[in-house]
Amino acid sequence: MVGLIAWLSTRYTYQADWSANNRNSLSDASISLLKVIDGPVKITSYAKIDESLRRQINNLITLYQYNKNDIDFMFVNPETEPDKTRELGVSVNGELIIEYEGRRENIKQISEQAITNALQRIVRGKERWIVFLEGHGERSIHRQANHDVQAWATQLEDKGFNLQTINLANSPQIPDNATVLILASPQVSLLAGEIQLIADYIKRGGNLLWLSDPFSRQYLKSIAELLGIEYFPGMIVDPTTQLFGINDPRFAIVADYGRHPITQNFTTISLFPQAVGLDVDVPSGWDAEPFLQSVERSWSETDEIEGNVKFDKGRDIPGPLTIGVAFNRLFDENEEDGAIESEAVEDKMIESKGTTSHEQRIVVVGDGDFLSNSFLGNGGNLDLGLSIINWLSHDDTFIAMPVKTAQDLNLELSRTAQIVIGFGFLLVLPAILAGCGILIWLKRRKQ
Repeated sequence: MVGLIAWLSTRYTYQADWSANNRNSLSDASISLLKVIDGPVKITSYAKIDESLRRQINNLITLYQYNKNDIDFMFVNPETEPDKTRELGVSVNGELIIEYEGRRENIKQISEQAITNALQRIVRGKERWIVFLEGHGERSIHRQANHDVQAWATQLEDKGFNLQTINLANSPQIPDNATVLILASPQVSLLAGEIQLIADYIKRGGNLLWLSDPFSRQYLKSIAELLGIEYFPGMIVDPTTQLFGINDPRFAIVADYGRHPITQNFTTISLFPQAVGLDVDVPSGWDAEPFLQSVERSWSETDEIEGNVKFDKGRDIPGPLTIGVAFNRLFDENEEDGAIESEAVEDKMIESKGTTSHEQRIVVVGDGDFLSNSFLGNGGNLDLGLSIINWLSHDDTFIAMPVKTAQDLNLELSRTAQIVIGFGFLLVLPAILAGCGILIWLKRRKQ
């Protein structure tokens, strides 16, 4: 029977978690998600030859494979495949890439919550259309010029987004299925009718990303007034960039981020070439929160940027300056103006008394170059660009994992117990040992 059991153990496995709170198993939320995923999932870890790191990653992925047997997992050494590593945008040792039905998601944080939320995003069946406005010299999603955003658009498609462009002169209507409308730095003025279509889209509760620039801010003044946005004169200058070997003063960095869902747990420095500062007078019914700000040493230079640039008190605007602002409001589809006064806007659909509401989201960034082909790979620019779109398309609704604490790792003793144990080890036990030694000595002496 022992031999039979040993033979069966080579063909069948059984696993049981007897730890307190089942801390060596996946949470119920992760298991429920794995049950509804139809089809195989491929997970690749780009990790160097480090036994401790690879063991940690393998142990976590094994828990997922135990609950879904068609998860294919493998390690790749980034040092032996540098070209592929750069192509996939891998920047952290141990970074995971999850692939499912032609879509993929990069995960830099190795945790159950990060993996489960990535799986949730990548397997969503809902089509998400990102619409780029064109016809006014905007950054193109199809061209490879330094100014354009083809590389960023490719990353969005890899995340499962559907992209399309629209020229309002040819199609005077923004599609109803547009998840996010993107204004990518128009270089000429829009027609009055086009601006009205964009304003109507906002008034109907549409989500918007507006990439503005110092040289394009004047082309959408009506939209800026609608959102209560004013631009500081000049361009942001940041002497801190010289510490990173950047001699062009027109570059600004963002190192500290606000407590907004877009930049939650964001620690990587992002780089903004030719940025303009934003001043916001929040319209009624909206909530607005700056989530990108230049460093304190920066300022908005109002003169021509050439030669030795320095801060002129009384003429230049001192930093820190806001580069990115996130707007949101609870939009009532049954109300004429759509706005609902609310101090706390919930991120969910609300239905009550025949009224249907949803959260409308808008992001305005005073720079479009940070997502261009030239600068997308700098610092955390790519991750920031993807995070902005995830928030605008309501893909930031994460699954919260319960914290599994180990109840059997700490020994808590009462004050009385501590005194008894201390007294026993310090006095009683040494006295007994000393007494035994004396008795043995006396007994041997009598002999």
